[in-house]
Amino acid sequence: MSDPKTQRRPELDALRGLFLVWMTFTHMPTHFSDFVNQPVGFVSSAEGFVFLSAMLVGTVYLREAMEDVSGVIVKLWRRTLKIYGYHLLMLAFAFTVAALFAEKTHRAAIYNLINFYLAHPKTAIIGGVLLIYCPPLLDILPMYVLFMFLTPKALALGLRYGWRWVLGGSAMLWIAAQFGLRELVHAWIVRITHLQIPLQETGAFNLFAWQGVWIAGLWLGAKSVQGEMPLKRVPGYAVAVCGVVCVFFLAVRHHWLGPVLNQESLGISLDKWQIGPMRVVNLTAFVIVCYWMRRYLVRLISVEPFLTLGKASLQVFCAHVFFVFMGLALLYEDVPQLHGARAYGMLSLTFAGLMLVAIREARLRSEAKAAAAAAKNAATQGQAAVAESAS
Repeated sequence: MSDPKTQRRPELDALRGLFLVWMTFTHMPTHFSDFVNQPVGFVSSAEGFVFLSAMLVGTVYLREAMEDVSGVIVKLWRRTLKIYGYHLLMLAFAFTVAALFAEKTHRAAIYNLINFYLAHPKTAIIGGVLLIYCPPLLDILPMYVLFMFLTPKALALGLRYGWRWVLGGSAMLWIAAQFGLRELVHAWIVRITHLQIPLQETGAFNLFAWQGVWIAGLWLGAKSVQGEMPLKRVPGYAVAVCGVVCVFFLAVRHHWLGPVLNQESLGISLDKWQIGPMRVVNLTAFVIVCYWMRRYLVRLISVEPFLTLGKASLQVFCAHVFFVFMGLALLYEDVPQLHGARAYGMLSLTFAGLMLVAIREARLRSEAKAAAAAAKNAATQGQAAVAESAS
């Protein structure tokens, strides 16, 4: 069986890099955010990033899980701890530097992000460490930590009992999420922990709905490693129907169909944070169409800087949050966006910084691999010398 690292697919890294660039444009307070906010229908960079991250985990770790489940559990939990460490670093930045700036300047763009912490610092710190309190922009990593922590169980269940049980359980959780499961669990957590953290301060994402995005990506990644990619079995006429569905939601998103069919009238069924049912239809159709066009898309996106950014996605994501905080700090009074030189300067600084972070991470990984290879060669040569002297 080949080493699982050989299963890492650069096109998935490139896609993650693309979604990180998309996410940065969306979060940075400039007029560009108006153009990149769900431009191709009800599909966002966050959904793409979570889905592709799960798919990459499935492709990298499934083969090893088939031989050594316990070893994969250890590796994934180490990865989970690493992500949790970055989450704590981001909280430390928000609760110190950002909080001090907010208190000194009272600029609404920053103050409103962490106003709960400023009002209830002790509760916010404990809640943040326990992944309960999740300020805006800092709520993706806690979700990622929880999903990564539970991924070994999902892989083990999929291998032992079949993925239909994993997918079925995920679908049941998604349905329960549409009918208030999050609110029930939140009330239970508040009662158990005695942390009076409002539901809106626990993050925008409904985890019980978003786990469906993660499980779908994990499933497709795992099946592709086994040579059973389900999307290959989608017939041509179904792809054509999915194309029509994508065009329909594109028209709804941009108000081309009048006041009856628009995002406001369809409401919660298209909600991003809840992953409403009509949004699921749009996401599914979009994935199928993209898979059908993969030959052309791979050529388009498998280029720099997407490849380098995607390989260092964790570090780049955290860096992008830091730069977005910087951009928000430049806003004053009721001005919602940066304009002119400030906007272009902030974007230039941001992407230069993201590339430097990604390049540094690539260099560190290369040095670590070289050191490991040198140690292995030295050990091999030492064993050969011992064997030769013994003979």
